[in-house]
Amino acid sequence: MATSYLLVDGENIDATLGNSILGRRPHPDERPRWDRLLTFTQDTWGQPAKGLFFLNASSGLPMAFVQALRALGYTPVPLSGTAEEKVVDIAIQRTLDALLERDDDVMLVSHDGDFLESIEPLIDGSRRVGLIAFEEFRNSGFTPLVARGMEFFDLEHDTLAFNAPLPRLRIIPIDEFDPQQFL
Repeated sequence: MATSYLLVDGENIDATLGNSILGRRPHPDERPRWDRLLTFTQDTWGQPAKGLFFLNASSGLPMAFVQALRALGYTPVPLSGTAEEKVVDIAIQRTLDALLERDDDVMLVSHDGDFLESIEPLIDGSRRVGLIAFEEFRNSGFTPLVARGMEFFDLEHDTLAFNAPLPRLRIIPIDEFDPQQFL
C-alpha cells in the first residue's frame, strides 16, 4: 500500500498566520492542531500518512515542541545551516525531489512558491499531490498546478485544524454562504 507523505513547513504557516491573519505572534491555542492534519491526510486519501515536520534548529532544538510532535505521530526533521540558508525550504525541496523516485503520494503544507519547481514534476498522473494552505495566501504559482490535478485544501475550512474561527476575509463560494454568519 502506498503512503501519503505530509510535509509541513511550520515556519511558513506560523508566519502567515501571525503576519497576515492575526497581525501578531499567534498564541499556542491559535495555532493549527497538527494531529488533525495528519488525520485529515489519512482520511482524505484512505491510506497511512507519514508526517514530516521540518524545523530550523540552527539556534537550538525546541525539545518540548519536538516531543509534542513525536507524541502526535510526526517525525521531526531538525535542520541547521547558516543565516543565509533557508534550511527548511532546502530540505523540503530535496524531499520532494526524492519522492519522484517513489510511488507515494505527497501533501505539502505551505504557501511558499519556492516549492513550485520541485512539486510540479510530481503531478504526473500516477500519484496524488496535494497542498494545504490558506487559499488567499498561497503562492499564485500553485493555481495552474491545481488545474493540472494537484488537490488543494484550505488549512482552516477543509482540515478543521483550528479550535476557533480565524479572522479571515475570504471569498465564499455561494454554495457555502450562510447568512447567519453575518447576522
